[in-house]
Amino acid sequence: MRRLHVWLMVGLSLTAQVPAATAQEPVRVDTVVRDTGQIRELPEITVTRAPEPLERVPYAVGVLDRTELQRGQQTLGVDEALNNLPGVVVSNRYNFSLDQRISIRGFGSRSNFGVRGLKILLDGVPQTLPDGQSQLTNVDFADIERAEVLRGASSSLYGNASGGVISFQTERAAPGPFAQRVRLQGGSGEREGDAYYKWQSWTSGRSGSISGTLSLSQFKADGFRQHSAAEFRQLNGGLDYAVSGSTIATLRLSLADNPRAQNPGALTLTEFLTNPDSAAANNIRRGADKDAQQHQLALGLRHFDDAGNEYEATIFGLLRDLANPLAAPPFDGAPLTAGTYVAIDRVVGGVRGSLSRRLGSGGLSPKLTTGVDLQRMRDDRENFVSDAGAPTAAVLLDQREKVTELGPFAQLQWSPQERWLLSGGLRYDWVRFDLDDRFLTDGDDDGARTMAALSGNAGVSWLVSQELVPYLNISTAFETPTTTELVNQPDGSGGLNPDLGPQRAVNYEVGARGRPLPEFSYSVALFLGRITDAIVQGPEIGGRAFFRNAGKTHNDGAEVGVSVAPVPGLTLNGAYTYARYRFAEYQVADGPPLDGYRLPGVPEHFWRFGLRTALPAAFYLDADHTISSSVLADDANTIWIPAWGAGVTNLRLGWDGQAGLMEIGPFLGVNNLWDRRYVGSVTLNGIGGRVYEPAPRRVIYVGAQLGYAAAP
Repeated sequence: MRRLHVWLMVGLSLTAQVPAATAQEPVRVDTVVRDTGQIRELPEITVTRAPEPLERVPYAVGVLDRTELQRGQQTLGVDEALNNLPGVVVSNRYNFSLDQRISIRGFGSRSNFGVRGLKILLDGVPQTLPDGQSQLTNVDFADIERAEVLRGASSSLYGNASGGVISFQTERAAPGPFAQRVRLQGGSGEREGDAYYKWQSWTSGRSGSISGTLSLSQFKADGFRQHSAAEFRQLNGGLDYAVSGSTIATLRLSLADNPRAQNPGALTLTEFLTNPDSAAANNIRRGADKDAQQHQLALGLRHFDDAGNEYEATIFGLLRDLANPLAAPPFDGAPLTAGTYVAIDRVVGGVRGSLSRRLGSGGLSPKLTTGVDLQRMRDDRENFVSDAGAPTAAVLLDQREKVTELGPFAQLQWSPQERWLLSGGLRYDWVRFDLDDRFLTDGDDDGARTMAALSGNAGVSWLVSQELVPYLNISTAFETPTTTELVNQPDGSGGLNPDLGPQRAVNYEVGARGRPLPEFSYSVALFLGRITDAIVQGPEIGGRAFFRNAGKTHNDGAEVGVSVAPVPGLTLNGAYTYARYRFAEYQVADGPPLDGYRLPGVPEHFWRFGLRTALPAAFYLDADHTISSSVLADDANTIWIPAWGAGVTNLRLGWDGQAGLMEIGPFLGVNNLWDRRYVGSVTLNGIGGRVYEPAPRRVIYVGAQLGYAAAP
């Protein structure tokens, strides 16, 4: 598969992204906005599949705008902004080979690499594969202007692996015929050689019924630890064509080339205390790394008729080429430099279609949304013995894995009275795994497994006043194992693990949101999660992770979000998550019952405090302060990772200047201002206590954004 720089020449001809409709007021958290004493309609929330005003949604939904996502930030990971939302905990591994661990009410917490248990969308296009595995490869956080996060079980909306939903929207085209923006930044930490840079170019064009944007970026880092260098190149573009006043055709193209993402691995406690910027010796000896290219194309059509009905269809395809040398030894007694080399050639295709209709002529009549999602994935997977990261001719595994997901759904929302909103829906998911074994010297491991479930949701909200909007809901989630989890078996055999099944969850939630004062808004939610046959990672064997069903877990907790503006130009935000996640029934074959033990990987208490200012002369000063309680790193609760003490502070100072049609925005940032030593994430159930994933000490970076926009 050709690399991204070949495709960049194609991308330069794009002017991407179609006319954004009416400009939307940015909103930070679940809230109602007051304007001169009146309730102002907020942006519709689209992550619920049946668009609803934010103040009416009977679910816990958070919204982040471009300021929260980008202003003065590195735009390197989801933790920079999503931790501002209650109920969301992002653990940064500072390891670009593995992605960050995103946990929403405990869903996704088991992931030691990639994103699990959550549905990820980019401009409505799934970044989650039919087996439930999500990739952030095509998401450039410098190109995101809005993020909607639905917290809680939501498989009735999006199917497999929807314990929560994150919907990213790229920046819309400028109102004028042409706009250009360039963003440059770079910085370094305290270790010699620890430096990074990132640049992004964003172009917008509009002519008649066609408009769009094109984003190009490159990131390169030496890494603050040994063996942690990384390089990414990304292109995101599209074209929108207004076929008529009621029909819009869209094209989205995302290309990513990640030629290098070294994996330093987790450390033992002794290694962390002695030299936290070191790497695991086997990861260095065996050349643990990742080289990936991923290309995605989506075509969409959206039509509205005079009766207010909406029809939408999207077809998309994805190609991914992965070369992934691992530190896991290929067999017992292997030489020190011998590892496992995984090569995957992936092809994914999908179709999404939906129809929304009013069941009556009145504005309060029920609205029915029906549709179907279809995805199919084919992986050609080969495993080789590697020597210092280079593949050899010794084949360990050669097989073709196919996954098909079909999910018809229906959602109904109805306001029997103006202040009440009822919402409910059903979805049936059918997921089939097929495996064709091509390495027959150790036997034929062909096989197939089918997993299916019916999911539902029901909710109600009551607009008592702008000060109080209570709601309650019940929803379910269905999650299959990913293909990687199914084919990795503890006994080393091939085929699909017959003992690993899907997990199911039921979420009960009661909450409220409102704005009692113009300067104060809040959101609060209490939830109970009941998960059966929970998929958990067992102890590592030979440096590799294996999975099993744990019986039952209880994911109970509370979320609180507040925003206060005590004086003009100053806003204080706070988000708190209480997570009481426990194994309710968990009997392991080689040990005592773990009933009542805490789930590893997620802190029980997590605070995020934010300060946003608008200083004189267009300056701003923003800060975030994060506090995390201790985290457990294993199911048996024997390895406790210390809390972050007084917390970690990130500070940003910048200027949003204007000179005619030019915008000028220099900024300075300091991460980990107080230079604290802390653990950013953990490797669950790491063998020999190798679980510590350290965070960098103080990092200082500078940057600037220069832009020009022609007048409309």
